[in-house]
Amino acid sequence: MQDNDVPPNLDIAPEVRAALDAKRPVVALESTIISHGMPYPRNVDTALRVEETVRSRGAVPATIAILDGRLKVGLASTEIERLGRLGEKVTKTSRRDIPFVVARQEDGATTVAATILIAAMAGIRVMATGGIGGVHRGVEETMDVSADLDELARCTIAVVCAGIKSVLDIGRTLEYLETVGVPVVGFGTDVVPAFYARESGFPVDYRVDTAAAVADALRAKTGLGIEGAILVTNPVPAAHAIAAEDIDALIDEAVISMNKLGITGKATTPYLLAAIAERSGGRSHDTNIELVVNNAAVAADIAVSYQGGAD
Repeated sequence: MQDNDVPPNLDIAPEVRAALDAKRPVVALESTIISHGMPYPRNVDTALRVEETVRSRGAVPATIAILDGRLKVGLASTEIERLGRLGEKVTKTSRRDIPFVVARQEDGATTVAATILIAAMAGIRVMATGGIGGVHRGVEETMDVSADLDELARCTIAVVCAGIKSVLDIGRTLEYLETVGVPVVGFGTDVVPAFYARESGFPVDYRVDTAAAVADALRAKTGLGIEGAILVTNPVPAAHAIAAEDIDALIDEAVISMNKLGITGKATTPYLLAAIAERSGGRSHDTNIELVVNNAAVAADIAVSYQGGAD
């Protein structure tokens, strides 16, 4: 990567920059899970564990955030600590928010959409997250659809997740992804996982059983010049999964509570995840941690395979 290819306000950490220049594997990681996903210090411990998982598989982690108005690709442990301590005081930042967070020289924790966008600026082709956003329940009344979906359609990247967040309308989200041309791939599964649960009941578009198979498809996609992501859905390890009927009951209770409180927009998902964590006695946080670590391992393997086949 040449200096004149880097947009203004984009800071690529030396370790990440060196890996990109040498065509070594890099995995982008979001930061909303740090500031809005779980309480301190568990959020920081999880973020550092995820980074270590990526390193242990032979790739370089690039946690993405905005600090003092600068787009950061790769964070120091002190910067992760900063996001974790500030928590929800940090702006939850999607595509629409980036210009304002930058102009105001504020801190921003990047959603999947913003992370994909900034990763693309840096030339990163693989990302790991917990779950993606999607079409919200009751969309016929609210028109609430996550910006993650359109960003997946724009940026050529493999995104590894544990499926669509269970609090969303999974069926409609899959229909939306089909419309915008994003393939939904099952990693070792024929069924789309549902974040906390291993199965949603909806079939994947394609099943793959190796990281190399995903890397081959990503390489073909980039070679053909076809824009858009490959969404790799990776079930939470069985030992940490929550039964679908159990999580559905918790979600229904949380949605009723949210509607009574009048919570809408980008506050919806953080509220629901926190309410589910409270109602599950913290079990959902445990599951969230294990699934994102598992996704980071798969993403690192894909990145290693992708760069291993690069010219």
